[in-house]
Amino acid sequence: MTEHAAVVLGEAVPRGRVDAFLESVPTRDQESRPEALARAERQRRRWATQVVVTDELARRACADRGLHPPAEVSPSLLLTVAEPDVADLGSIVAAALAHSPAARLLLTELETEQDVRETAVRDYYDRNRDRFLTPEALRRGADPFHEAADVLPYEQVREGIVRELRRAAGRRAFFDWLDRARTGVEYAPGYEHPGDPSHADHEHRH
Repeated sequence: MTEHAAVVLGEAVPRGRVDAFLESVPTRDQESRPEALARAERQRRRWATQVVVTDELARRACADRGLHPPAEVSPSLLLTVAEPDVADLGSIVAAALAHSPAARLLLTELETEQDVRETAVRDYYDRNRDRFLTPEALRRGADPFHEAADVLPYEQVREGIVRELRRAAGRRAFFDWLDRARTGVEYAPGYEHPGDPSHADHEHRH
């Protein structure tokens, strides 16, 4: 049996890193049948491998950029991942961001690099006026697209829109980076991506 879970750019990621991570993450599957439980555990190991590999890739990306993330990794932070983040990011990426200071630092860096154009900000405001109703208008159910006086002025909400659009663009950039970065990763048998169709347990999850 191999001693590594994956190989990243020629360097092995030890199985021990995956095992240590798994010990800190509570089991979510409540299967009672032995065969179903065994399958769930195999998939959990594959999921954990993706989180650990994402951390490894992020460490390398930070080093390439001259960034210095904190050294500690805290799997217990997984317990604080908000459900909307899991839905928006997928469980692997959400868990990786909770687990890996390097991944969080890289995401922050990518967010700062995003150029949010004024036309995009204004377009977002015009298309989502219902999000900028005044409290009084919300209470009486005003129509934001026909009652302009009930909508907060553009200048008042502009900075918040910029932050939201930059955050969304940063996440897209992070996904793009991760997709490129992990194309060269080689996985040991039993540590493949949970959705890899080459193994019998595969399922489409992120």
